[in-house]
Amino acid sequence: MQSRISNMEKRDIQQWLDHYGEAWIKGDPEQITTLFTETASYRETPFDDALIGRDAIKSYWQEGAADAQENVEFSSQVWAVDSATAVAGWQAKFTRKQSGVKVELDGAFRLKFKMISGDLLCESLEEWWHRKES
Repeated sequence: MQSRISNMEKRDIQQWLDHYGEAWIKGDPEQITTLFTETASYRETPFDDALIGRDAIKSYWQEGAADAQENVEFSSQVWAVDSATAVAGWQAKFTRKQSGVKVELDGAFRLKFKMISGDLLCESLEEWWHRKES
């Protein structure tokens, strides 16, 4: 059963972001994919083509995070919610496994959600971020 969301609360979005951060910290691409619809769109930067579907998202997270990052920290803040769309800020820190380089990210999400079988799932994620390496 699939339905549009009439009104989301900030706490619902924060809970989704907490699960997203937990999966990133654990380096668990399987857990990440459970947060998205089957046909979700995931755009890492405004100029990249969107990844479409859970398999593409899982592959991205396996290669870019699980296989490449360790000592991950993540935090987030919900900035605004309007119907089924949310805007949030996020911060992450991690170490690149191969080089040992420490990375800090500060970013923003625009997220669109659907309620499917009682679960709040993301159908579209767009992100913008800045990186500092040391």
